[in-house]
Amino acid sequence: ETDSKGRIILLTNEVKNNVIIYDKAGKLLTTWGHEYPGAHGLTLFNENGTDVLFICDNSRHQVIKTTIDGRVLLVLDYPKETGQYTKATEYVPTETAIAPNGDIYVADGYGSNYIIQYNSKGQYIRHFGGSKNANPDHNLRCAHGVAIDNRDKNNPTLICTSREENCFKVFTLDGKFLHRIDTPGMHVCRPVLNEGNLYAGVCWSNDPAGKMIG
Repeated sequence: ETDSKGRIILLTNEVKNNVIIYDKAGKLLTTWGHEYPGAHGLTLFNENGTDVLFICDNSRHQVIKTTIDGRVLLVLDYPKETGQYTKATEYVPTETAIAPNGDIYVADGYGSNYIIQYNSKGQYIRHFGGSKNANPDHNLRCAHGVAIDNRDKNNPTLICTSREENCFKVFTLDGKFLHRIDTPGMHVCRPVLNEGNLYAGVCWSNDPAGKMIG
């Protein structure tokens, strides 16, 4: 992630230094964080002119909102409000996306594949996705990543990864399925939007016979 000052912010699961911050030239500026052993997903959001971070921790089964220098502002525990979880270990969040109004979308990519929506204060609103819907288009399989698509300012949408299906699935911001974007053979990570284009890293691919290769 790159903050409003142009600094490059990296997240690691090494508790000696969970967050590493460089300047534009690659000079190390500072490090912080010793309490995120399962650090996985990092989202930067400019909240009323102030940069904040959202960290997904696989081991803690939590999402943690912090200041840019590591002060904890909010902790989201496992979403028992959904009625889909009986214990924290069933919930393994991988990424977050923050809507312009501050709503928080958490992708439970390594758990039950739900997208959980909260307001800016961390109050549960709804969940969708998962893998139990009658219509398979509404399901997500390895919901690794999530991103707000603001390219149409009047109709923002949510792009969700369905890695095992080699596609992204697009939902309204209140969880209604719209369409899918197929990425044949590619096990995609987080959707990334930049200058009107959609990008994604690819962890693994399938060969012509459909066998997964790394």
